[in-house]
Amino acid sequence: MIKEYENLEVWFVTGAQLLYGGDAVKQVDSHSREMVEGLNSSGRLPVKVVYKGTANSDREVMEMMTAAGNCSACIGVITWMHTFSPAKMWIHGLQALRKPLLHLHTQFNKSIPWDTMDMDFMNLNQSAHGDREYAHILSRMRLPRKTVVGHWTETSTQDHIAVWERVCAGWADAHDMLVLRFGDQMNNVAVTDGDKVAAEQVLGYHVDYMPFSSLMEWFDKVQDGDVDALVREYFRLYAHDKALEDENSLEYRKIWNSAKAELTLRGVLKDTGAKAFTTNFDDLGDYNVEETGRGFDQIPGLACQRLMAEGYGFGAEGDWKTAALYRTVQVMSFGLPGGSSFMEDYTLNFDGASTSILEAHMLEINPCISEEKPRLEVHHLGIGIRKTMTARLVFTSRQGHGTAATVVDLGNRFRLIANDVNCIKSKPLPKLPVASALWIPEPGFEVGVGCWLNAGGTHHSCFSYDLTDEYWRDYAEIAGIECAIINEDTKYHDFLDRLRWNEVYYMLNKALR
Repeated sequence: MIKEYENLEVWFVTGAQLLYGGDAVKQVDSHSREMVEGLNSSGRLPVKVVYKGTANSDREVMEMMTAAGNCSACIGVITWMHTFSPAKMWIHGLQALRKPLLHLHTQFNKSIPWDTMDMDFMNLNQSAHGDREYAHILSRMRLPRKTVVGHWTETSTQDHIAVWERVCAGWADAHDMLVLRFGDQMNNVAVTDGDKVAAEQVLGYHVDYMPFSSLMEWFDKVQDGDVDALVREYFRLYAHDKALEDENSLEYRKIWNSAKAELTLRGVLKDTGAKAFTTNFDDLGDYNVEETGRGFDQIPGLACQRLMAEGYGFGAEGDWKTAALYRTVQVMSFGLPGGSSFMEDYTLNFDGASTSILEAHMLEINPCISEEKPRLEVHHLGIGIRKTMTARLVFTSRQGHGTAATVVDLGNRFRLIANDVNCIKSKPLPKLPVASALWIPEPGFEVGVGCWLNAGGTHHSCFSYDLTDEYWRDYAEIAGIECAIINEDTKYHDFLDRLRWNEVYYMLNKALR
């Protein structure tokens, strides 16, 4: 199990009935326990599965589903019909369930025992029958769920469950997530704005505003000795020119001030319990830092890079939706090797079939995706309220396949957009000392970008080497929001047609309610 998930559980509930007698129920219970033990010992599931028993009546279903909703450790429920379980007895319990649901269509035995199978065996092993009855009531009730089909011992089946478990962990985390906006959003930018009340209703997280002036309460508590120690850590962890260690240099002072900014932000996040945050390069407080020594003398890019590496969500320019979604990416990715980052589409490189997008930001890209050891550098930054020498980590991303995702507010609903991308080798950028990635969106630049634009996709995204389309489909299904996937199978006009059909669906769905 993954350390970050060690206090989480997924409940396993088996459906049956008393028609076949008590001995049959005991067998159902024994088989279910063996299956759960097998799933947990497979090493493929990040969250432990807890067997909660066999449900044989309406009352038992209601008790289990109500208990799941009241258990903070439970992040989702797996249901499986070992034998025929009349689905009307599931209605009230399913109405009470407030956790994500996975329907596992499997059976205890892998193959039919042709020579020995009798009617008793048939009566007991009716997953092919019972799961269809159960799935019907799920569909009639219009309940969102993930359906996994396959034998419980097969790695592909376990991997589908594992993806869903990770998404459930992210979903649970989102409902205990505070996003702090340090400063407001960039003026007049539409895509980073949105309805915070609707976001909390639909996606779970809460967004608060904190002016940069309020950070001074934490800034003033930071001890010089702690800043000195953090600067030494920078020099130990990152490649750098030896001249940066000259304590009398301007560059050293900028690194030192960046370290103090990092300690300030971390202090606020820890004390408030916030899991994600935003900054705005035009809102760093009104203090005359040169005269008062109080405040951020530069954009806290280095601090944002390192806080992302610790697991915090981040969005630039006040982009709270991306900050929240990126925290969810972090939670879903715990224990996976690839890495992730906040990203921004910067500029295009037209090169035929290799046409690509340079991804970067001014400074704030997570160093966990770096191809090489990040370099600590100090350069002038000519944007924002502090146009000054600014510390940052400089690197290029690893080559490989990944997915970029975003959530946009369309007014009447939220839409999740995810695009498979391929990171390619980037050329040196001697005049642009920032962290960056270079990628080609699938199925190719023209179609991939065209679909993203027509879907209303943002210029900010949450990039991951580990997450796939399946994660984002599961996330959208649990959240009950629209999902637009762009990958190697996408056809431009088919994608546009789906967007139009979705518009009709959501308009009618709202009218029918």
